[in-house]
Amino acid sequence: MKKIESFKRLVLLLLSGICLAGQIGIYAYYWYNMYFIKIKPYLPLWEKGHWLIIAIYGVLLFFFSNMYGGMRIGYLKNLEVIFSQLLATLLVNVITYGQISLMMLKLYDVRVYLGMMLIQFVWIVIWINISSLIYKNVFPPRQLLLVHGDRPIDDILAKFAKRKDKFEVSKCMHINTGVEKIEEEVMERYDAVVLWDISEADRNRLLKYCYGKSIRTYIMPKIPDVIVKGAEELHLFDTPLLLTREYVLTIEQRFAKRFIDLFCALILFIIASPFMLLTAIAVKLYDRGPVLYKQVRCTTDGKEFNILKFRSMRVDAEKDGVARLASKNDSRITPIGKFIRKVRLDELPQLINIIRGDMSFIGPRPERPEIIAQYMEIMPEFAYRMKVKAGLAGYAQVYGKYNTTPYDKLKLDLAYIENYSVWLDLKLMLLTVKVLLWPDSTEGVETNQITALKAEKQLAEENAKSDTE
Repeated sequence: MKKIESFKRLVLLLLSGICLAGQIGIYAYYWYNMYFIKIKPYLPLWEKGHWLIIAIYGVLLFFFSNMYGGMRIGYLKNLEVIFSQLLATLLVNVITYGQISLMMLKLYDVRVYLGMMLIQFVWIVIWINISSLIYKNVFPPRQLLLVHGDRPIDDILAKFAKRKDKFEVSKCMHINTGVEKIEEEVMERYDAVVLWDISEADRNRLLKYCYGKSIRTYIMPKIPDVIVKGAEELHLFDTPLLLTREYVLTIEQRFAKRFIDLFCALILFIIASPFMLLTAIAVKLYDRGPVLYKQVRCTTDGKEFNILKFRSMRVDAEKDGVARLASKNDSRITPIGKFIRKVRLDELPQLINIIRGDMSFIGPRPERPEIIAQYMEIMPEFAYRMKVKAGLAGYAQVYGKYNTTPYDKLKLDLAYIENYSVWLDLKLMLLTVKVLLWPDSTEGVETNQITALKAEKQLAEENAKSDTE
């Protein structure tokens, strides 16, 4: 099995490498035959200078491709890999267009550059589709054994079913079947085991068994697992110690975070001003109602502030005074609102909140006090996400969706808090660009989805209970 996985990894690296090499080759051709001819009078280069320019392009392309998932053939959905690689290539080409224009001391003919990009885009679409076909034919989906407890498994089975190219749940076994029988079953014909919401004792035993037998294992983490994952490892004695600190961000981290917030928010506010003006006019002209929507939200330690958004719903959307999450195909959303929500223009006024210090660029999304109170009735751990300042975007927005369950969003937010670094903030800011353009993240809450705002609290109660086992 280890040899198969090593071979799979090698094939994926080769397929991704060929994709990048093709793009770099196209750039190199244009550099030698188009760009340098125009640059030569201003900046003559030795041969090694050409190599350096092409190498810089390659490094940037690798960085953004790796960042956005353009090299994750077989891991992400085919369409998402293509989209990620196109986005990475676009950003690199914008940077290198500026580089070439600086060398010439004037703007280079954009039509030639767009022609190069078009060829690169065609190459990306063709090669990634070929790579996907190779991957699917050479590597069949993993055969999984799902071990579960009393919590319903329909949701996780539906998620695995969406990736039939990668996973196939061959059998489900309840933990009450017995750990010994499950261990016997594991050795039959499965490529991996999924440990889904079972007691800590049973999970640890099965995990050690699978680890000892070199069997791949997927685990649903509980909230304590997420906290421990971010702990600092100490070597004070001759035994390992894990430390979870009483504070989340150091004073240096808080200073750096605030500096980045102010710097980026001011620049983006200037750039976004024309779009904000047009959005304000469109919202006002539609129904003559207020342009901005103000709502009380909570940030660090539950401190309240007024969040600013462009209004996307009818003026009387919550005339009964009841707080509701937006649902899929929500009739309260105006036609203008649907558009600005889709392209995230409704969020732009929150740049003012960031400048004022109410929010940060990256952090858990701020919730309304009444919604927090309802969440905390069944998930007291929900208060943990207010250990840091609320954010315009966060871990839960980058790696989740709008309709990700509150319990899963909580775990994603805790993963951010417990693993915080300035680099992580910068990485999430770059990844947010992809989220803004990728439609999956804008879906509303399904009508049958369980949240703390609905009468059905069973799922969240079971989640909270399982974390105490």
